[in-house]
Amino acid sequence: MSTESRSDSMSDGGRLTGGREASHSDSTSGGQSTGGSAILLKLGTRPEPYQPFVRERLETDAKEIIARYPHPRSALLPLLHLVQSEESYVTGTGIDFCAEQLGLTGAEVTAVATFYSMFRRTPTGDYHVGVCTNTLCAVMGGDAILAALERHLGIGHGETTADGAITLEHVECNAACDFAPVIMVNWEFFDNQTPESARALVDALRAGQQVTPTRGAPLCTFKQTARILAGFPDEREGVLDGAAGEATLAGLRIAREQGMQAPAPQDDAEGLR
Repeated sequence: MSTESRSDSMSDGGRLTGGREASHSDSTSGGQSTGGSAILLKLGTRPEPYQPFVRERLETDAKEIIARYPHPRSALLPLLHLVQSEESYVTGTGIDFCAEQLGLTGAEVTAVATFYSMFRRTPTGDYHVGVCTNTLCAVMGGDAILAALERHLGIGHGETTADGAITLEHVECNAACDFAPVIMVNWEFFDNQTPESARALVDALRAGQQVTPTRGAPLCTFKQTARILAGFPDEREGVLDGAAGEATLAGLRIAREQGMQAPAPQDDAEGLR
């Protein structure tokens, strides 16, 4: 493509169609129509690098993370959490940084970052509020909680309040079905929720009050949580507090009352199983 054509395609909203948006008659191959619609590549500018003092700090952290693994590329997931802790989501700059640190291509890093929903693709508020709407939570009221929060906050799934405090999402499973319906705030559990308790929760967060989840330490911000997930110490008091609840232990209690035991291991041709 010539320089002129390349400029034309960029000025046309990022459509790469040989210098102009293709119409049905333009989309031909050897005089035959190829179906018509333009191919939209959404071209953009290359991400700006981190400021030198930010990059120096992140490089120091990245070296510590990478040193934990026998193969550098195994450090990709915690490195993505690290760059997310810087800007509240995984930016193009963060993608480039991870690629450089691990000797990967941007495409390889992007493939991983876009596969896992914990890696955010847009700026995230101080508190990521995830309402479980999977089967059991939905039956127990998860859908009603999500609808109540959408009305109360004036935002929808994936959106953030204007003050930057709350990002609201419905999530597929919070892995706490015995305490349904469940909300997670920055991946900390709030069990047995109702529309009323959920509204009170987000109001407290927006008011800057200290909020403690059902289990564990008081909440920290989304960026701070991302740094913990990158593998750095969680020094909040009470972070390991809390015991399994009655709903979790009910099956074990019944098994003991009934004298139930797991079957003994059996021998086979390949040994114990």
